[in-house]
Amino acid sequence: MSARGPVVDRLLPLTGLPALDVPAAQAERARELAVRHGMRGERDVDLADPVITRVERFAAERDRPAVTDGYRALSYAELAAEARRLAALLEAEGVEPGTVVGVGGERRATVIAAFLAIELIGALYVPADETWPAGRVRDVLAQAGASVLVTVDEATAPALLEGAAEAGCRVVPAARAEALEPWRREPRPAALDQPRYVLFTSGSTGRPKGAVVEHRGMLNHLWAKIIDLELTGADVVAFTAPLGFDISIWQMLCPLLLGGRIDVIGDGVAHDPAAFARAVDEQGITVVELVPTMVRHLLDDLTPGSLTGLRWMIATGEELPAELSRRWLEAMPHARLLNAYGPTECSDDVTHHTVTAGDLDLLRLPIGTPIVNACLYVLREDGGGGWAACDIGETGELFVGGVVVGRGYLGNDERTRESFYRDPFDPSSPTGRLYRTGDAVKLLPAGAGGEDRPTLQYLGRVDRQVKIAGVRMELGEIEAVLQRHPAVGAAAVVVHEYPSR
Repeated sequence: MSARGPVVDRLLPLTGLPALDVPAAQAERARELAVRHGMRGERDVDLADPVITRVERFAAERDRPAVTDGYRALSYAELAAEARRLAALLEAEGVEPGTVVGVGGERRATVIAAFLAIELIGALYVPADETWPAGRVRDVLAQAGASVLVTVDEATAPALLEGAAEAGCRVVPAARAEALEPWRREPRPAALDQPRYVLFTSGSTGRPKGAVVEHRGMLNHLWAKIIDLELTGADVVAFTAPLGFDISIWQMLCPLLLGGRIDVIGDGVAHDPAAFARAVDEQGITVVELVPTMVRHLLDDLTPGSLTGLRWMIATGEELPAELSRRWLEAMPHARLLNAYGPTECSDDVTHHTVTAGDLDLLRLPIGTPIVNACLYVLREDGGGGWAACDIGETGELFVGGVVVGRGYLGNDERTRESFYRDPFDPSSPTGRLYRTGDAVKLLPAGAGGEDRPTLQYLGRVDRQVKIAGVRMELGEIEAVLQRHPAVGAAAVVVHEYPSR
């Protein structure tokens, strides 16, 4: 049976996190190197307004299109009204501030309205994708402690219904809100340091882990996208990500802070490169985010004159090969290519890098520099059980601090202690937390790839480093070399051990 009640009661407090073993001298060196090399993205960002407040402001000032999908188009006024009707429905179902609400079904405008309704009440959002098997739906809803699952489809997937029933979670169709009067109270968004949503990642044990992201971490990431992509109210962002993926959050919310538009792309179109390209052109989409594999398929099927209105292609979720980047830059010189990196546990992306021709001679592309208010540290084990700071050219493990760091894993203190630490580098950190990514990185010097400041290069998971005949090798580097060959689309390197004769 799931654990109901406020999420904060099931989160490990800061005092329960372990201390990272960093000698004082090395902690000071890590701080100094991070400042010197631009790995502390500190910047004032106005986090005062929750998303729903901005939506209602645009609705009142000058209404405009907010969301379109394959079923309907909503203006800002219509989106705000639908969110308030859904908030009335949730309150009638007993939803309170700090509790968890599941939202399940396919991608459509109703999902966005449901998120805003949850924000109005001050509850937390947890998605359940329509493609999940019933067992995963059950595990996610039960671990999250969701008492209600709002379904957005006319015909709900059987696995969602089965999983919700097994989790003891009431299924509430969003359509019931249509007959209700809008919720009339003032918004009750979570405080900046309170949880905003829970996303479940795959665990090594096979059981999903619920990463909890704070309200300020989410808002900071939305504004980071706005700042680095130079977004305006004229932009149209494609909402292509499955609901369980962290990138779905910014895709369905970021334009709403500016008065821009979200175009919801269903799976049938999103998985068909030719159909997707037509949708981008027909809907006037200016910003797209895809995994590199899909970018490759898009280029393979591209017809002359396509994607002329596209401003940004964001690559995420997989390592972006240099040869694929070369193809993009040659085929689409008007649309910049952004390499984005970040873990779900840190509010999504923590680095951005705009790919240029100068990057293409590198063995592996940079993942870039920190987004606003992310603090990045490259550390290596010192051989005595502690950690030491890495300088330019040295390989180490990436640790993340700052506003972006989430609260840990919901109801899982043991897994939280394995990845989250008290921040030893910044006493003034708003979260006080440091996240261990498990990713090996190297700090490249200014000038590498044409950059005027140091950038980070991703080298793979730290547990993929192997030693052969006494020589340490990074399997990811071997894969990167293979993928430089124009005849190689993708490569995976594994090590097989054979008994000696």
